[in-house]
Amino acid sequence: MIRFLCRLLGLMCLASAFVLLIYDGMRSMASNAVALTSTSELWDMVQATGTQGFQRLVDTYVPGVWDTVLVPLLSAPSWAVLGVLGILLMLFGRRKKPLIGYAR
Repeated sequence: MIRFLCRLLGLMCLASAFVLLIYDGMRSMASNAVALTSTSELWDMVQATGTQGFQRLVDTYVPGVWDTVLVPLLSAPSWAVLGVLGILLMLFGRRKKPLIGYAR
């Protein structure tokens, strides 16, 4: 059941990454310049007050992680972050290959 959920979430992340890649490409063609949607912009589009509340939560429990880890992650293109997350979830949820020549 967990593998199925990981594969499903991974597939949804990969599909979202593809849609965001097309969105950024169309925006880039329309403006004749490279236009990338960062992860923080996407998060603000989905939930207006999400990053401030999450920053307070992270600074409360794990101080120093916001500036060193999460700021570069939030400034990365959203399609790349979702694509990597989708690939990792798909790999985590895959079936293990049967061993050849192994007998119990």
